[in-house]
Amino acid sequence: MGWVRALKVPTTRSAIPAVVLCSVLACGAMASCEYTYDDGRAPVSSPPSPVITDPVLTRDPALGQTVTGDALKAWAQDVLPDVNGLSFYGSFGLLSAGESRDEETTQLPGGTYAVTLACRGARSAEFTVRNGSEVLIEVMLRCGTTRVKVLQLETDAVLGITITGNAPANFAYRVSRI
Repeated sequence: MGWVRALKVPTTRSAIPAVVLCSVLACGAMASCEYTYDDGRAPVSSPPSPVITDPVLTRDPALGQTVTGDALKAWAQDVLPDVNGLSFYGSFGLLSAGESRDEETTQLPGGTYAVTLACRGARSAEFTVRNGSEVLIEVMLRCGTTRVKVLQLETDAVLGITITGNAPANFAYRVSRI
């Protein structure tokens, strides 16, 4: 009998790593490609920005000095514009340093109101609006600015308003129905 000779087959390196490498490179190249076309539709718009309900008007440097008489009345009319008969109460005046003034509005029917507050002078004034003992608004307002606050009255009310000047200051406020 003859001898059977086993043939030795040469071993080759597996082709799997090379295929994986080529696949990864092809996927990376494909990911960097992008096809766009114009289908005639308008681009998607972003949602509108949020509404700010507490506007603050910028400071006028000329408002660092207090005024009296007709100049005070003109300033108050300027910072508290007419609201077509929807104003229920308003006031303006001059405070000395550290002075407080307490005032009351007329009877206001239940509803939603805008309270516009303004100060003129070198520093700031504090405004506090109460319904009985309940504080509805408490604001330290830098002079030269105007701020609008919105409040809801469930029932008829007379509001108490206290204004305190940290230095000599003009103040003005208006309560208007929204």
